[in-house]
Amino acid sequence: MKVSSSRPIVPNARLASAYSRSGETAAPAARVISDSASVLGIPDAELTPKVQGAIQRLMEEVESLRRELEQSRQRIAYLEQLADQDALAPVANRRAFVRELSRIMAFSERYDSPSSLVYFDVNGLKPINDTHGHPAGDAALMRIADVLVENVRESDVVGRLGGDEFAVILSQADETTAAEKGQMLVQSIEDQPLDWNGENIPLLVSYGIYTFRGGDTAGDALAAADRAMYENKMAYKKKVQAAAAS
Repeated sequence: MKVSSSRPIVPNARLASAYSRSGETAAPAARVISDSASVLGIPDAELTPKVQGAIQRLMEEVESLRRELEQSRQRIAYLEQLADQDALAPVANRRAFVRELSRIMAFSERYDSPSSLVYFDVNGLKPINDTHGHPAGDAALMRIADVLVENVRESDVVGRLGGDEFAVILSQADETTAAEKGQMLVQSIEDQPLDWNGENIPLLVSYGIYTFRGGDTAGDALAAADRAMYENKMAYKKKVQAAAAS
């Protein structure tokens, strides 16, 4: 459901304008009713007690409708936030993230302005769950989400794609800028281990970058960034294995 207009729905817009002044504590009720009658074009001679009572009831109805509309708007905004936010971390869920990615990709194509996608995969989440329990694993994911949000611009978008995978859209960032930012984000995550019951749990991630200018779909961009992440992850594993064997 979408509110098509930000203007209050009232029986008479001119009456609502007059009634909006009724919040002035210095103005007596009679003056407010008189102002409303003037707006409605009712001569003073016809402003009988019965007419005044009708105007008063109408103004009360307008105020009631105004309150109900505001409550409905707040409820809609809350539901929209729930629909777009990940169930665990305070970032966009996959549906909302893909929607934003499509929007930014369309902008990049239209204005020939590169933007980049950074794809993250958490290393070692299963051992954290197995050793410390799933609450610790959830806390690790939330910590990583917090670090990502704290270290990007407001124009960037952070999302959780599912499980232990996150992604960041770096708006108007070319390959060089994205590579530098991706490495900075990885370092920021590794520099902030999770404090769990007095024990510091290291947080490690692999990442891949894809820069787009136009002609791709959101699925293409995600797949390309995922492949780059997987290649980096395999290279990291081989490096760790070689170090352990030496």
